[in-house]
Amino acid sequence: MLNELLCLSVICHLIPPPPQDWNRTWHVGNPDLTQCFQNTVLVWVPCLYLWVCAPIYFLYLKSHDRGYICMTHLNRAKTAVGFLLWIVCWADVFYSFWERSQHDSGASSSTQAPVNLVSPTMLGITMLLATLLTQYERLKGVQSSGVMLNFWLVAVLCATVTFRSKIIQCFHVSSQPLTVCVFRYTTFYIYYTLLLISLLLSALSDQPPLFSEASKDAVITGYKRPLEQKDLWCLNSEDRSQRVVPQLVRRWNNECLKVKRSRKEGVPVEESEILIMKTPQKTREPSLFWALCLTFGPYFLISSLYKIIQDILMFVGPNILRLLIQFVNDSSAPSWQGYFYTALLFVCTCFQTLILQKYFHVCFVTGMRLRTAIVGAVYRKALVISNAARRTSTVGEIVNLMSVDAQRFMDLITYINMIWSAPLQVILALYFLWQNLGPSVLAGVAVMVLMVPINGVIAMKTKTYQVAQMKSKDNRIKLMNEVLNGIKVLKLYAWELAFKDKVSAIRESELRVLKKAAYLGAISTFTWVCAPFLVALSTFTVYVMIDERNVLDAQKAFVSLALFNILRFPLNMLPMVISSMVQVGVLIRSGQQINRSNNLSTNQSIYSISIEDGVFSWCRNDAPTLKRLSVRIPDGSLVAVVGHVGSGKSSLLSALLGEMEKLEGSVSVKGSVAYVPQQAWIQNATLKDNIVFGQERKESWYHRVVEACALLPDLEILPAGDGTEIGEKGVNLSGGQKQRVSLARAVYCDCAVYLLDDPLSAVDAHVGKHIFEKVVGPQGVLKDRTRVLVTHGLSFLPQADLILVMVEGEITERGSYLELMARDGAFAEFLRTYANKEQEDDESGDICYLHHHHHQLNHTSTSAVRTEGEVLGKKAKNAEVGRITEADKANTGRVKLSVFWEYMKAIGVVLSCVSIFLFFSHHFASLFSNYWLSLWTDDPVVNGTQPSREMRLGVYGALGASQGIAVFCYSISVSIGGILASRYLHQSMLYNVLRSPMSFFERTPSGNLVNRFSKETDTIDSIIPSIIKMFMGSMFNVVGSCVVILIATPLVAIIIPPLGILYFFVQRFYVASSRQLKRLESVSRSPVYTHFNETLLGASVIRAFGEQERFIRESDGRVDHNQKAYYPSIVANRWLAVRLEFVGNCIVMFAALFAVMARESLSPGIMGLSISYALQLTASLTWLVRMSSDLETNIVAVERVKEYEDTEKEADWRHDQSSLPPGWPTAGNIDIRGFGLRYREDQELAVRNITVAIHGGEKVGIVGRTGAGKSSLTLGLFRIIEACEGEIHIDGVNIATLGLHELRSRITIIPQDPVLFSGSLRMNLDPFDGYSDEEVWRALELSHLKSFVSGLPDKLNHECSEGGENLSLGQRQLVCLARALLRKTKILVLDEATAAVDLETDNLIQSTIRTQFDDCTVLTIAHRLNTIMDYTRLYMKTQTYLVLVLDKGEMAEFDSPSTLITKRGIFYKMAKDSGLV
Repeated sequence: MLNELLCLSVICHLIPPPPQDWNRTWHVGNPDLTQCFQNTVLVWVPCLYLWVCAPIYFLYLKSHDRGYICMTHLNRAKTAVGFLLWIVCWADVFYSFWERSQHDSGASSSTQAPVNLVSPTMLGITMLLATLLTQYERLKGVQSSGVMLNFWLVAVLCATVTFRSKIIQCFHVSSQPLTVCVFRYTTFYIYYTLLLISLLLSALSDQPPLFSEASKDAVITGYKRPLEQKDLWCLNSEDRSQRVVPQLVRRWNNECLKVKRSRKEGVPVEESEILIMKTPQKTREPSLFWALCLTFGPYFLISSLYKIIQDILMFVGPNILRLLIQFVNDSSAPSWQGYFYTALLFVCTCFQTLILQKYFHVCFVTGMRLRTAIVGAVYRKALVISNAARRTSTVGEIVNLMSVDAQRFMDLITYINMIWSAPLQVILALYFLWQNLGPSVLAGVAVMVLMVPINGVIAMKTKTYQVAQMKSKDNRIKLMNEVLNGIKVLKLYAWELAFKDKVSAIRESELRVLKKAAYLGAISTFTWVCAPFLVALSTFTVYVMIDERNVLDAQKAFVSLALFNILRFPLNMLPMVISSMVQVGVLIRSGQQINRSNNLSTNQSIYSISIEDGVFSWCRNDAPTLKRLSVRIPDGSLVAVVGHVGSGKSSLLSALLGEMEKLEGSVSVKGSVAYVPQQAWIQNATLKDNIVFGQERKESWYHRVVEACALLPDLEILPAGDGTEIGEKGVNLSGGQKQRVSLARAVYCDCAVYLLDDPLSAVDAHVGKHIFEKVVGPQGVLKDRTRVLVTHGLSFLPQADLILVMVEGEITERGSYLELMARDGAFAEFLRTYANKEQEDDESGDICYLHHHHHQLNHTSTSAVRTEGEVLGKKAKNAEVGRITEADKANTGRVKLSVFWEYMKAIGVVLSCVSIFLFFSHHFASLFSNYWLSLWTDDPVVNGTQPSREMRLGVYGALGASQGIAVFCYSISVSIGGILASRYLHQSMLYNVLRSPMSFFERTPSGNLVNRFSKETDTIDSIIPSIIKMFMGSMFNVVGSCVVILIATPLVAIIIPPLGILYFFVQRFYVASSRQLKRLESVSRSPVYTHFNETLLGASVIRAFGEQERFIRESDGRVDHNQKAYYPSIVANRWLAVRLEFVGNCIVMFAALFAVMARESLSPGIMGLSISYALQLTASLTWLVRMSSDLETNIVAVERVKEYEDTEKEADWRHDQSSLPPGWPTAGNIDIRGFGLRYREDQELAVRNITVAIHGGEKVGIVGRTGAGKSSLTLGLFRIIEACEGEIHIDGVNIATLGLHELRSRITIIPQDPVLFSGSLRMNLDPFDGYSDEEVWRALELSHLKSFVSGLPDKLNHECSEGGENLSLGQRQLVCLARALLRKTKILVLDEATAAVDLETDNLIQSTIRTQFDDCTVLTIAHRLNTIMDYTRLYMKTQTYLVLVLDKGEMAEFDSPSTLITKRGIFYKMAKDSGLV
């Protein structure tokens, strides 16, 4: 220190150096700094700041070019003032040279100090640098500069000290006439004025750079009107998925490569290998945690630097409090010291605020990037996940990982620094406590040590409960996914209640775990509140008891209390952070267990497709599904694959696509591949987008594909042509239409190899022939391409170049049609048995059919341009008509009080009131205990001791105990209330969703519903109760603090109203924007899940077409769109915190200021109490607004869950007093009278004026071209769509008067799309457990599944995967037949139920239906007239078989097939088109 003073003295020309004169700067009533200090340190500090920052800032600006700002008046003013400052500084320099020259010539006797030359020179160069930096900022597009603002602020603050000193000197000018230099005084005043102008100018913002988007002030906009998507800022490039996700993927790949090298395996690592897959190996796995650290660590480390500074600043408050109490006790201390401490406290708390908010900003941005990376990585894995991984990683688990678990990662990031920060805070607090109370603090340390294992046990137990809750949540979301995907089947079978009970059972187990966690949470909250109090109590007790002379005065008590309050946070956060880290560790371990599918060998071959000795299975550990496959297919061949249900036909195509595990052999596929799956996968997009599928739009080729796939008639029917939006999973298309769109997508892609999995099964026969001829056959548009066609239709086989016959996973026969017939093997015998009649009909009708169809198609081709123009032209006119799905809408404005009231009712009004009373009791006890402590510290000291310390200590302890009891009780009551509300809201939402009509599910994306059942439900379960606790706590803290401050210093009452008004406006500003941002974020989250669900369902199609990159881009875009709403909420939180903490800091300052002013009348105890509460008030105020905002933004979850109460509902499931006879329907008579229905209010009737009487036991086929209303009539019969006109009577009962379950449970349907749910096979057959095992086995036997099920290891308990994916489509259809056989109702509806089975199985099914439903009324919706003709032959000997022909929604004909053919009407034309007559 002495060396520095010597240097300064030499520069200031002061020899010998005087000692440090504290009498001049501290122990005086009017302090001042020495002239030397002013001319050196105060001048050099701003200069050093700018010179240190300038190089770093220059490099930053160079790498962050935002564009160019044109010269404005503001910039000209900044430059002009900068040059004026430079001139003023140089004027001082030249004046110093002039003075020196005067001294050398002898004109002046005074010696010149070097400082008069050094300081102005340094200042002048610095001002020039500042001016140049201002211009460089303009060139780089900086509108307002924090670096320059800080420079001018520091310069003004330093100059203000000098300014004050010079003013003081002016007042003493008469006594010291030689000390004033008029020139330097003049230049300094000009300099000081220019500094103030520069500071003012730097606080103003310049105009935006050229060609840049004008920045929006979201907070002001949000206050004026509800925010919309267009008001949000674009994401920073470094926060976008395209930057963030590849970084994590690259780090993960490096980790995997390291592990591979350590295992000496050179297998390349897939880019997208990040997801969940449990593997049994115990070997070292790549560390996802380390990959995350390397990716996000460097940016996150900045937050650690801020955290260290903030932790140190935390302890400034208690130390200044100590100095203030000392000041009050010392009556001789100058008054200005109290004001100085007050100002210092204000500056330190404001600086702490800025540092803390910067810390939080870095943490939240890191968390946001982490979530983006995890969601992006999970999505990429979902596109390549193998079937083995799909078995252990359900959709529910993956959706949870993307939503709830990714959120947990984000939450942890904010507090992960507490791992090292908490011990640092504890050490610093104990150090200062030791300084204050001495060894007595060890008693408090002992209490803390005892608390650590208690908190540790609570944390570990909580983790166990969280893992159990996560498992239940995964199962619930998985089941809800399936329920929503199969909702139509549930409604047709009247199974809603069964699945409602299944979901409710999982939910109850989830709530049981939540309840246990709530009890633990109450204990944890108890320790949170009581630990610091017990530490304080034990420390104070030991301190006053070990020595009578130890007096607990205000300084010791309240400084210690302030330190104990600081201790509370790290002591309680550390176990929670450790628990969260353990929980996230579980997530990381589940996220890094990667399963990679083996890649297809891409060996080049002269053949288009080649398999050599191939053995394949769905999982590496399973028995082979395909065995000993060897096949070579030349370019341009048409290959037909035939075989029974479950023989491995679809598996063969999956093997070619690389979807199966290759155990042995080699596979090669030459060129690009297009794939048409057996169950068409349709996107929620327009029809055109489904066909074009991301390819370049080629109009002529598009028209040709649409015509070849027989889609022109469908485009005419659809309201907006090819611009019509197709709902999720193609809900507004028939089965045949979906298949044709799926086929058109494949044809449009124009690939080398086409894998077609029975695409013609769901289409009408004449359409099937048209498609075969125009697309697949030897003369079709794909004639030069390699086509592998899985088919059950025998009429196409003669035109195939090669036929593969599959039996139990092996190719048993191969050859052309003629070769196989000549060989006279099993295939030839099969053909003779099942296809004799069909072949005869086809051959006799072929010539007629071909001639008629050729003419028809030629006519279509000639008018193709006109038709396309008309059909596609509909899009422009009817774009809105073509929309069916409704995007999730964000509500606007304040959350209605009714929402809070609904939540309160869900908790229970009595329980809510009890909780509020307990909150009040706790805070009253806390307030009174601290007031009691202040009275204790003011007790008079008699003979060096306080007489009534035992009584004071006892009351203090009793008040603490009452606090603990109240805390425990209110924590329990709020948590239990939250669980009661969760149960009620989830149950009511589940019931309301299941009660919704099919139209609701068609227009509501499943992602919206999954979002409600996952994220919104998790918010209600976990977040809202904890927010309510914190909100109530903060509110009572703020009120209590204000009361104490007002009692201590009544003058604060002057300040509180204006600060309260400021606080109110800040809060209103913030909440208006924050609430709407939360809504926008929640709304934009749903499309992420919708797209993800859609991707999982069509992953094989996306992979086959090689469209992964496009879908990844789409997913990234949706995630970025979601984060675009989340990022402003981070900024808004920081905006709020800075302003609110400023309000709190003002209250601290005024409380201290008025305490200093009233120190004569104020006791040290009351002052200590007042300021210690004021120090807490800043955090409490900020927390109160944040919690009130969080409460309002999170209660939106209740609003969104409750909104389904107001949507339209189906009719009642059951009536209280049913008048139905027990066995109804007994005969099966169906009487349809003037029946009509429509799908939507704004559409025309889909079915109209249908009147027909069907007698019991009659068999009726319902036929008609696409869009004729066949399926609509069935939906009307089941009341899936309610009638608009007319009635349907069954056995004389008007079905409109029945409950829906009463109706639907008494009639049976075998739907076109067989839907199975994950669970046992028995549950899929009989979810209500209403039938015995014998009855179930009997149904399986009749549906020809008994031998298959008997061969399964678990038999009836065989676990079906999601959607029944581990059964073939044909087997699933047979399960649906078994369901019908179990119910055995008098009315059976078949919706083309045998389309997916081979002819032999079809024949067996028909014989079963004929024998088992002999006395039942059977309605058959036939898309293929062959089915009708088969039924006619089957039934004409025993019963009447009738055909109902629909045309454009009306009944055209109704009679026996022979009569209708004789009449030569519509049925005759259809039969003729199909080549059947």
